[in-house]
Amino acid sequence: MINCADNTGAKSLYIISVKGIEGRLNRRPSACLGDMVMATVKKGKPDLRKVMPVVVVRQRKSWCRKDGVLMYFEGSAITGPIGKECADLWPSIASAANAIV
Repeated sequence: MINCADNTGAKSLYIISVKGIEGRLNRRPSACLGDMVMATVKKGKPDLRKVMPVVVVRQRKSWCRKDGVLMYFEGSAITGPIGKECADLWPSIASAANAIV
């Protein structure tokens, strides 16, 4: 379950699969910043409860950038910064963000 970071009316999402990951039997799909995933809405408006593509813009788990800096976000909210990795892959999301970290 992940929190939704836009104003569509969805509150929490359940990740079904990650685009580009073949997977293995009984292994959960994992995604990081900038990955496109297929998700369903678990909490939110009833008309949004279908499978839809979603992009991961923040994560609590720390990750190491190429320059050696460990980064993580404290949580997700409706508005807030997004990761540089996501902004490089998705310019339309970067233009709507208020800060890029």
